[in-house]
Amino acid sequence: MRNRYSLVLLLAATLSLSACSSKKVEPDMYSGFLNDYSMLKEQQTPSGQTVLSWVSPALATGRYTRVYLAPSQFYPQVQPTGRIPQSTLSGVTRYYDAALRQELGKTLPLASGPGPNTLVVRPAITQVATSTQGLRYYEWLPITLVAAGVSTATGIRDQDSEIATEVSIEDGSTGEVVAKVVRKGTGVPLENDKQVMTAENVKGVLDGWASDLSQTCVAARKVTAR
Repeated sequence: MRNRYSLVLLLAATLSLSACSSKKVEPDMYSGFLNDYSMLKEQQTPSGQTVLSWVSPALATGRYTRVYLAPSQFYPQVQPTGRIPQSTLSGVTRYYDAALRQELGKTLPLASGPGPNTLVVRPAITQVATSTQGLRYYEWLPITLVAAGVSTATGIRDQDSEIATEVSIEDGSTGEVVAKVVRKGTGVPLENDKQVMTAENVKGVLDGWASDLSQTCVAARKVTAR
């Protein structure tokens, strides 16, 4: 009977974890970084991921010949912790900027600042809050670590490294928003709830975000080229 009860608890925890690991960003997770979320719709990225996004027809007018990447930021602002030190926070934004520069540079020449005929890309790393029923709740901004598994041998839980972004793409002359995206992803798991998270854990996620954003811009610009 005891083994059966333990199995039921483990199954319940697994189902709870499956719900928490969803990559869809719910409205209560919006950070406020974007000026309006009402037009966001579920879309599929070139890599096959589901995100919330909106693209104005203005993006596909052919008027934009350069792109300026504003430095990524944490929104809301966050203080480092023992699990996520300043070196991790700095490493994440630095790598995100580098990945976006590399991928967006394949689409349009990079500009040194906003201006006429320039797209301005403003990326933010935002809060993700997730809880796991029956297990300890962890929340660090902007990255939330949630219990991802239960070790029956030692009781030490694996940890998923989760990260979310909101991106505003604007007209460099008017500041008008011409596209926006909200998404999250899961990086390389941590071994337990003591391991320090580093930028290495989420580099694959950041690479995917940058590639999808670049390819989406290419697709949008081709619409009116026909």
